[in-house]
Amino acid sequence: MDSRFTHSTRSSRCDYKTKNESNSGDEDRISKYSFVSALCMSGGEGDNSYSTNSLLQRRALSKAKPILVKNIKELMMDLNFPKYIKVADLGCSSGQNTFLAMSEIINTINVFCQKWNQNPPEIDCCLNDLPNNDFNTTFKLVSSFKEKNFKSKVPYFVSGVPGSFYSRLFPRESLHLIHSSYGLHWLSKVPEGLEKNKMSVYITASSPLSAYKAYLKQFQRDFTTFLKLRSEEMVSNGRMVLTFIGRNNMDNPLHRDCCHFWTLLSKSLHDLVIEGLVSASKVDSFYMPFYDPSKKEVKEIVGKEGSFEIKDLEAHEYDLGHCNQDGSKRSKSGENEAYYIRAVSEPLLVAHFGNAIINRLFSKFAYHVSQHAGCRNKTTISLVVSLTRK
Repeated sequence: MDSRFTHSTRSSRCDYKTKNESNSGDEDRISKYSFVSALCMSGGEGDNSYSTNSLLQRRALSKAKPILVKNIKELMMDLNFPKYIKVADLGCSSGQNTFLAMSEIINTINVFCQKWNQNPPEIDCCLNDLPNNDFNTTFKLVSSFKEKNFKSKVPYFVSGVPGSFYSRLFPRESLHLIHSSYGLHWLSKVPEGLEKNKMSVYITASSPLSAYKAYLKQFQRDFTTFLKLRSEEMVSNGRMVLTFIGRNNMDNPLHRDCCHFWTLLSKSLHDLVIEGLVSASKVDSFYMPFYDPSKKEVKEIVGKEGSFEIKDLEAHEYDLGHCNQDGSKRSKSGENEAYYIRAVSEPLLVAHFGNAIINRLFSKFAYHVSQHAGCRNKTTISLVVSLTRK
């Protein structure tokens, strides 16, 4: 779920700055927000691990499946049933979810080739994430992955590719299919210019408009970089299927629903400030390297970069599985969401605040979720976009 970071890409310099000034500013920001280098999902297979707490991501993969399958079939036809296909899963993270997309790709190719009486291609399955990712847990599951696919007539080979997907990862014109789920909402760095966004780890309705503009600008830079690099690595007519967290189009770009996970995390940190466990200045210097774009913003960036054509763009409910629950179940819902959010944010939080507050922080978070479990006006969605290399 997350392949991208501070050491791997520099932001584009503004016209009025010299290159040295721009690089110096980036280095200062990286030093100030050094916790970003710790970004990865919580490793292992324990109670707080991503592997144990990734049901949300599994649901997102399931909802993206029809678009993924459709694009695989079209790719096979466009390439006239090639003898070899190279597939990359960018931001693969760790645990069972890592192999869900690859299993679907292999199975779809196998069935489609049988239908058309074609020999299946050899498939090079490349699993990518940041070097901090728990690849050990991932590769312990390779044998079970092969057992589940033992009936497949498709020969496939699994390898790991550590590195940020905001950098070049593969040789030119080598990739046929790219999949990425719940990775591209993570930014390469914390945007500059957030100092006025006090006591909030992300955008809220009370944030200054400058906070939205800063986050949007960083996402534009990062997503443009991602598209440019992938265009160099992909063959003509290659396909990408990308899923990431987005938001409904709203007249107010600052608006996030009252139960937005980062809003509730900000409230939880504020509680710890009141209790004297964390200083206000410490909270004021922590921001999530994250952005939830709208459909319109995604379309504009893809169009401006120019290397890809959008084939599909869908929005799905961001499903944590506890909508419309009654009061007796809300406490459990709060605990579940606390586990989900802890699994994706704990390494960042520990790097900045230390480990001592984490249990208390997510106890507060679970409480706040339980108080908002009946929230109906949700702005958070999952975006699924498929693109074809021109």
